Amino acid sequence: MTFTTDSTIFTFEGKLLKLTHDSKETKTPMNVNIYLPKGYDSASDKSIPVLLYLSGLTCTPNNASEKAYWQPQADKYGFAVVFPDTSPRGANIAGEDDSWDFGTGAGFYVDATTENYKSNYKMYSYIHSELQTLLQEEFKSLNFDNISITGHSMGGYGALSGFLQNPGKYKSVSAFSPISNPVKAPWGKKAFAGYLGDNKEDWSQYDPTELIVKYEGPADATILIHVGKADPFYFRDAQLLPENLVEASKDSKFKDKVELHLVEGYDHSYYFVSSFVAQHAAHHAKYLGITP
Repeated sequence: MTFTTDSTIFTFEGKLLKLTHDSKETKTPMNVNIYLPKGYDSASDKSIPVLLYLSGLTCTPNNASEKAYWQPQADKYGFAVVFPDTSPRGANIAGEDDSWDFGTGAGFYVDATTENYKSNYKMYSYIHSELQTLLQEEFKSLNFDNISITGHSMGGYGALSGFLQNPGKYKSVSAFSPISNPVKAPWGKKAFAGYLGDNKEDWSQYDPTELIVKYEGPADATILIHVGKADPFYFRDAQLLPENLVEASKDSKFKDKVELHLVEGYDHSYYFVSSFVAQHAAHHAKYLGITP
């Protein structure tokens, strides 16, 4: 068995599994949670679609599992939800625990190329290749050929960039308060410099606002984004910059297909995320082909 099941939690009408495994990409043990919806135990091979949820800075797989309330939506539509971790842990790299927005809990879903981080911080390859392959081998009823992607904050950026970097792999994408133009945001500049070095051409390969203009794959699905107008990272700190993505999309295959909802009163927390999960679940169910 590739995965060790640390706990099985019955929640709503399905089961949440907390798993651990050794990653070849990160060269560390990795934690991942997966919600198996009602009917999983009697499902046939590759019959259950998958939603991949990427979390934000400082988060573990537990944050969204406990606070986002994806479970009733997964039961309603019949998809599983995978909650990966946000970085390697215990790589013992000097400085990786010095700040909350870089290093541990802040892998930024890139394959690092700088000397200190290139051996372990391979989160792009881990998320989009290794983890999905291993889960498909062990959980036969899941269908990783019918998969969509979403995320919050750093994870919203990771979902958008991963979708645009892998044309046709994901059926749909959505994001909650994503870092939409990281090459122009303080968080993104810090992470990209630390993981990728000073060449900003290397940064652009992960920036959704720059990727969307170059995208040449299928563009059947709209891109759904929610941002709280009371989110300080939106209105004060210029970390999110969703309008930049919308503007860039006007010269892309996603012209008029980026649905940005700026919602009054909401902040950056999981109170905000959980308030709009139902809309995002319906969005993905449509493109996964499972809307009732």
